[in-house]
This record gives sequence, C-alpha cells and structure tokens, in this order.
Amino acid sequence: MVNIGTPLTNSSTKLMLLGSGELGKEVAIEAQRLGIEVIAVDRYSNAPAMQVAHRSHVISMLDSKQLTDVIKLENPDFVVPEVEAINTNTLVKLEQSGVNIIPTARATQLTMDREGIRRLVSETLSIPTSPYRFANSLDECIDAAEVVGYPCVIKPVMSSSGRGQTVAKNSSELSSSWEIAKNEGRGDVTKVIVEGFVKFDYEITLITAQHSQGTTYCEPIGHLQVDGDYRESWQPHIMPEDILLRAQAIAKQVTSALGGWGVFGVELFIKDNSVLFSEVSPRPHDTGLVTLISQNYSEFALHVRSILGLPMPSINQLGPSASYAIVANGHSKTLTYSGLENSLSDPDIDIRLFGKPEIAGHRRLGVILAKAKTVQDAREKAKTAASKLNVIL
Repeated sequence: MVNIGTPLTNSSTKLMLLGSGELGKEVAIEAQRLGIEVIAVDRYSNAPAMQVAHRSHVISMLDSKQLTDVIKLENPDFVVPEVEAINTNTLVKLEQSGVNIIPTARATQLTMDREGIRRLVSETLSIPTSPYRFANSLDECIDAAEVVGYPCVIKPVMSSSGRGQTVAKNSSELSSSWEIAKNEGRGDVTKVIVEGFVKFDYEITLITAQHSQGTTYCEPIGHLQVDGDYRESWQPHIMPEDILLRAQAIAKQVTSALGGWGVFGVELFIKDNSVLFSEVSPRPHDTGLVTLISQNYSEFALHVRSILGLPMPSINQLGPSASYAIVANGHSKTLTYSGLENSLSDPDIDIRLFGKPEIAGHRRLGVILAKAKTVQDAREKAKTAASKLNVIL
C-alpha cells in the first residue's frame, strides 16, 4: 500500500532532488501535485527547482561529507539524482545504510561513467554499440583512433550535455580533442572514450518507465543535437514496427540491468535495420521535454508515479509535437525575456522559461513547445516561435 503524508508536517513524504535544473523543476512540480514535500539541492543558489521546492540547500554534491550531511539532516524517503556531478561512491554507501536512491545507486554510478555503462551494455549484455576504445593519454587516444577509424568522437568518460565532446576528422585534430575532453570532464578523471563515428539514419530517445507493474515505453522521440547538446526534439518519430520492437527490447534489457523504478532516457542509433545503443540516463531526458505538450502524462509525471510505486496510467498521444531549445551565449546575472506575446501568438504553442539565475557562456534557458498536424509542421512552428523571443543579457 502506498501512503503519502502531508507536506511540512511530521507525516510528510519527502523527496530530495540532487540537482535542481529545469528537469528537476518539472519533477518537483509533479511531486507536489501528489502531496510530496520537495527538497532541492544543487551547487548554486536559486536553481530552477529551488524556486518551486519547499526548501533548498546549496552544497558541493561531489563532496562526500556535504552530501552525507544534507541527506542525514533531511532524512528523505526518496533521493532522486538529477545530474551527473554527484559523488556516486557516497550514494552507494548511503544506499547500503538504508537510504532509498532512485532508481538505484548502482544505476547512477554506472551511467555517470561512460566506461561503466559502455562495458555493461557492450561486454556484459552483448548489445551492439559503436566501436570504442578508452584512453588515458594522448598517445593512447591516437592508438584508439587508429582502431576505431576516422572520423571519431572523443568524449570525457564523465560529462553531460555534450560537454567536452568533439569530432576528430583526422589525426591532426586529435591533440585538440584530447585537451578539450581532458579539461572539460567532471571531477579529476582524465580518461576519455574514443568512439567510431556512426553514420546512422536517425537517432531516437526511448523514454522507458520501470514501475511496480513492469515496463512501459513512450512513443519514440526524434531529436537533433549540436555538439552533443539537445536543440530540438519531436514525437512521435515514425519508424518501422519491427525496428521499434527491437529498440524496446534493448531499452528493457539495459534498464532491467540497471534496476530500480523510475524513468530512463535510452538513446539509440538506427542504421538500416540495425539498432545500436548510444547512451542512457536513469532520469527524465532533456529531449523528453516535448512530452510536456505531446502526452497526457509527461515523462516527469511518469517518473514520479514510478518512484512512488503508483499504477502506470494510460499514456495517450495528443498529436504530432515538437520542442525547440532556447539557448543563449554571453554573461549576465539579470536575464530578461521579451517578445513572449509574439512567440505565443499561435494557440498551439507553449513555452517554459527555466528561471536560471545567470548565464556565463553557453546555456539553455527555456524551451518552446508546439503541436501541429504533422511533426514537420510542429518543428517549424517551434523554431519560428523561438525566433520571436528575445533574451536580453
């Protein structure tokens, strides 16, 4: 039996977010709809989820003592990692002491480390992936590139949202790629993964929910990335039924191996009739922001229901839909947005401004959501609406 208390009382059911960005903000909102008390944690103040949580804490989540102290202080029923920059060894120890890590500490640890998840998927589960090698030095990087071939993708083993990721078209570009990956990875880990470039027909995200009743899949989401960072997504991405079934089987194999309840974003490459594993996040996925307009239950609502052990609802598509990221470059602590009335002039357009408190370089600040008669029309609508919005730094 699922019991939920009353927020801010002795009976409250508490959920702690480790990471309080735009995805965590949507999780917080959905949790509060079900009467959950939400505590938001991040490395900086006034993060998006902190603006809607019951309370918040600013700590270094890579610091074992600070992470342990805040979890012991709040004693949450659920600890929900929403970013990769977390001391996962500490989460493993806390889980062993009885703390409920979502989906599991092992899943968080493996997926934060590209080496861990790639070895699990390719070497343990025997699921097809792009060719790859790991490298700890420039010389090893050069050797790895000779094996996987050019062009190749060089990524830190620990990073997210495309950070530190480059494509080397030939050996003369490897030194620069190595330095970027080494310097922009998380923590003090300098190991990189060198991946053979997959000339795929298309790539999808399969939002996969593991819950008390089994496994449920959302319709496939197509997406466009720039330098490894999400820019557009659309749903449904139309694909042959047999290939979709194969993609679902791979997603289930991966998420079952990771374990736990919650939503996973499984990224897959499709080439001819082959399905190749790319990456997986044990949490809502940025490309899944489109589900805020495309489905009756967004990926965030499904995540919270799964976490709580509630029955999975019927997931209905609301029509061809698309999302378009609002990004900006520059430096400011007084961000302002203008032209919203122009962006929203089409009745099938919606918008989320994330409320990020500042920008220092490149940052995703919001997302346009659109519905139309076709996916292509929805993509065009979203792109047009985004062009009408001005970010004032």
